[in-house]
Amino acid sequence: MPLSWNEIRHRAIAFSREWQGETREAAERQSFWNDFFNVFGVRRRTVATFEESVKKLSGDWGFIDLFWPGRLLAEHKSDGGDWMGASVLD
Repeated sequence: MPLSWNEIRHRAIAFSREWQGETREAAERQSFWNDFFNVFGVRRRTVATFEESVKKLSGDWGFIDLFWPGRLLAEHKSDGGDWMGASVLD
């Protein structure tokens, strides 16, 4: 059963409070995303994968932190930079 907007709002507030100030990108990125998807009542494993292999513009291969095919890709940054970057795919 889908969550109500009120429940999503409450979960989003709790999520933002829990993750406020987090800087341990390597240690916490997967927990972050699992908790993020839970805000919407979605089990991350049903829609997105971690460490997906991608071909860079340079032609080299690398890994993207989170990939939801056709929807979203995200790459985290270390302390001192943006903690998370994400792009919505069309």
